[in-house]
Amino acid sequence: MDRFAVGFARPDRWSHGQSTEHSHPWHAVEAHRPAAELDGEIELALCGAIVQVWGSQKWARVGSGRTACPECRRITAAAKPLTPAR
Repeated sequence: MDRFAVGFARPDRWSHGQSTEHSHPWHAVEAHRPAAELDGEIELALCGAIVQVWGSQKWARVGSGRTACPECRRITAAAKPLTPAR
């Protein structure tokens, strides 16, 4: 099971007063069950955003892109396994 699912900040879920243009719509969601079971669910992202989970997306791939939430990237970076010293 993946440790993080991917959530998308839908425009209808953003707070009033925020711009409809959102440059970092992808967020990390703690996967308390398989991402496929979370698909379509509304969840709280690690950064506190309310997002809809997209079970077909992998955080390892989305989190490395320019449209991923910087705070979610920062939080999940600490969870990455260390590579062995050579």
